[in-house]
Amino acid sequence: MSPKRKEMTLHQTDMALHLHSIAALLVLALVALSHGDDQEGAEQAISIEILSPPPENCERKSKRNDMLFVHYVGTLTESGRKFDSSLDRGDPFEFQLGAGQVIKGWEEGLTDMCVGEKRKLIIPASKGYGSKGAGESIPPNAGLTYEVELIDIKDGQAPRNVFKEIDSNEDKFLSQEELQKQTTLNNTIVRGVKLLEEKLRRKASELMEQRNEIITDIFKEEDQDKDGFISHDEFSGPKHDEL
Repeated sequence: MSPKRKEMTLHQTDMALHLHSIAALLVLALVALSHGDDQEGAEQAISIEILSPPPENCERKSKRNDMLFVHYVGTLTESGRKFDSSLDRGDPFEFQLGAGQVIKGWEEGLTDMCVGEKRKLIIPASKGYGSKGAGESIPPNAGLTYEVELIDIKDGQAPRNVFKEIDSNEDKFLSQEELQKQTTLNNTIVRGVKLLEEKLRRKASELMEQRNEIITDIFKEEDQDKDGFISHDEFSGPKHDEL
């Protein structure tokens, strides 16, 4: 970014922080929408069954902000059809507990869990994907059943206090003006992104010019009879003699 451009008065690191703030606002909006969806019907409790008990020497139980690594198999409760499994992919699924990265049924059902413990969660739609469902795999209003094994627990960073960041006068109320400041920052970021896009376009153009120069040089070397084509005999790179 050029410091001479008036639009770019923020350093890249500052812009990254502002991007996180805007993303956090979007998360707040999505959470509000999901809560509205939950209120369409009364929430039901999840069911937790212990399939493999925690080890006797369990020294740490999962809690809010922990990074959890789990293997799971997800099926539709009504039909038993499998819609997802980390075991099929071979890698554990990683997420932060209490950060809104997973459905509410997981947030509730995987708390106070020990490494090596395995649970079966039967989750009502209100604490799964609600009346909207999720793609073709999970229809609307579907109950979900998961068998989840906790593989590892690691420390996770505490989530940022987005409310406090927006509440500039610290009165514990968000005003339209305070939210507007976030919009202003967003506009600044958009202008910065446009400048970066222009730089990328120029760089791409330079690369295309270099590519054309390379092709020209190849033809100078390979097209020995100068007929505008490189024949099989002229081509010096790897080739199959049977052609």
